[in-house]
Amino acid sequence: MGRQLGLMKPGDFKPLWVVDFPLLEWDEDTQRFYAMHHPFTSPKKDDVARMLTGDHQTMKDLRADAYDLVINGSEIGGGSIRIHSRELQEKNFKLLGFTPEEAEAQFGFLLGAFEYGAPPHGGIAFGFDRLCAVMNGQSSIRDFIAFPKNNTGRDMMIDAPSPIAPAQLDELYLALKKV
Repeated sequence: MGRQLGLMKPGDFKPLWVVDFPLLEWDEDTQRFYAMHHPFTSPKKDDVARMLTGDHQTMKDLRADAYDLVINGSEIGGGSIRIHSRELQEKNFKLLGFTPEEAEAQFGFLLGAFEYGAPPHGGIAFGFDRLCAVMNGQSSIRDFIAFPKNNTGRDMMIDAPSPIAPAQLDELYLALKKV
């Protein structure tokens, strides 16, 4: 839209951080919340005390400590600060509909590790192909993808995916089964 309206000058790069994403998304069909980013994303510090208050609208308004880097309207990277305490992770699992037994069965290793202490941590992942497209004034990443695929998911440059050698299957204790 910015290009169509003549609001973007060629060669200008306008980065911005997008923050204050919702932590949760309510699904009417299942009548439960789902994580907007992933179930390990920390809520904003100001929102932690409001978790599990029982007020549906409050739960919908919780904000994630997540961020995206956007340049000229294209998302270049995104990430979040992760939950690093057992108590907060258990609260988040409860909001997502996990029973304590389900949380322990699926993520007990993580909850147990938190008891030994984990530093505050986070991450961000960049789309190098997106960055290259923006830096070259393009709106499509098609010409910048390192290993492009056709519409069937095949890489024509290296003919992948390719058949797996029987020795490789044996080494991995795998067998191919046609259905």
